[in-house]
Amino acid sequence: MLNWLDAGATLAEMVDWAADGPGGSVILFDEQGLRAHASNGVESLATGTPIGLDSIMRCASVTKHVFASFVLAHPEVIGLDDPLGKHLPQLAAGAAGVTVGRALDMSGGLPDTRECLTLIGHSIFTQTFAPDLLEFHAGMERLNYAPGVEVHYSNGGYRLVEEAMRAHGLLFDDFLKREMREARGLPMRAAEMWTDPVPGLCDGYWHDGKGWKLGLQGMHLSAAGSLTGSARALAEWGRALVLDEGSFAGRLAALTATRRLADGRPTGYGLGMRRQWVGARELVGHGGSQPGFKTYLLLDPVTRTGCAVMANRDDVNTSNIAARVMAAALGEALPVSGSDLVPGLYVAPEGADWIEVMAASVSRLDDEVAVYPISTGGVDSLSPTSSLKLRMQGADVVGEVGHVPMRFVPAQPEPIPEALNGRWVSDAFGAVLEIRDGAVLMGAGPTRHAMPLQSLGQGRFLFTLHDGPWVRRICLNRLGEGRFELALSRARMIEYRAL
Repeated sequence: MLNWLDAGATLAEMVDWAADGPGGSVILFDEQGLRAHASNGVESLATGTPIGLDSIMRCASVTKHVFASFVLAHPEVIGLDDPLGKHLPQLAAGAAGVTVGRALDMSGGLPDTRECLTLIGHSIFTQTFAPDLLEFHAGMERLNYAPGVEVHYSNGGYRLVEEAMRAHGLLFDDFLKREMREARGLPMRAAEMWTDPVPGLCDGYWHDGKGWKLGLQGMHLSAAGSLTGSARALAEWGRALVLDEGSFAGRLAALTATRRLADGRPTGYGLGMRRQWVGARELVGHGGSQPGFKTYLLLDPVTRTGCAVMANRDDVNTSNIAARVMAAALGEALPVSGSDLVPGLYVAPEGADWIEVMAASVSRLDDEVAVYPISTGGVDSLSPTSSLKLRMQGADVVGEVGHVPMRFVPAQPEPIPEALNGRWVSDAFGAVLEIRDGAVLMGAGPTRHAMPLQSLGQGRFLFTLHDGPWVRRICLNRLGEGRFELALSRARMIEYRAL
């Protein structure tokens, strides 16, 4: 027996946004239909139109498992064990050898397009298009890590698999038209560019500390995050998956099937779907975030229930909302975040890897994730795509990150060497930056900005880049005389040399 009363009350508490500001919708559903729902806020600050269950928003990375469903629908064209190079022969050897399955389950080490663009100086607002970005990926000689040894979130694999499908004349939006709009009446579309007109699309907002700003992204979105739709449509898609009938029979099981590392260990991340514990129950779902939008879909295949959350403001913790609603329905308790690790900055003995330990979270390579105490000591992130299992060992932090054994030692700042001063070029991509007076300089004219270097020790330095709604802490790792690499959590392979 599910507790619909408590779940409905919890759901109503979640939409406490101001009625005249950006907001969103939350829906609790089961196999019979919608059980409870609530909406608050406006679709646009310009019009003041209230948000409802049928308001169209960007689904962001919730797109991933819908796209993976499209891939699974065409086994005659593409298989999970196919190397990407079979369909995209222009890729360099590393990426070409990554299988379609590893590209989709985050274990392939494929760099993230957006973070690579950041590391060569492009803003979130810079407009880029699909053919040019495919050529950009084809020029990447390095992976973030060897396929099958780690799992870490990246959108790059979804972009490349979409291009593989496109090479065979198969388009994601054609699948949405056939399976969603025509077969089920669900207003789901793939808007590949932010500027593509989408009927009824809400504005999305982020707050700069002074006021609301319209969300915007210039990069071609790809099937990593191109889906648009309403909260009702997302809930109905979730119902179609848990009902396990018709053309989607077996689809949820395929999307959530156990995926493994090269050594056979399970990872907890499937094909655009992650396993997620809510109390003693293992649920499945995925979230999404784009400038101005946050989403989440969380499903319980056993009780055939779920929660869909869509918001047109990106300060909303949609994962927490969905988990709390489902916990109330299932009578489960959620863990409380916290840490017994010593706060501070730590760095791997070599390479660009670093962490910052905070009171209830850990940031690894600028990817911050909540952590939860373990009874035996240490913490666990409980996240399959940002997996951290860490404990103190003397002054060091040890354990696993992304399923890989790691040791981090306290950062030992050192003077910034004079040898870093000068101009540096990334030959593969034609990017140029300058280092002067202990700061990295990027951009030209009014976009030129200086970002002070913070030493971590032994040739590793952090600098902070502000880019619209995003703040990125980038690691500069010296590779030797006249060479360094820049690294973020999803892109760890952009190299520069001294000019």
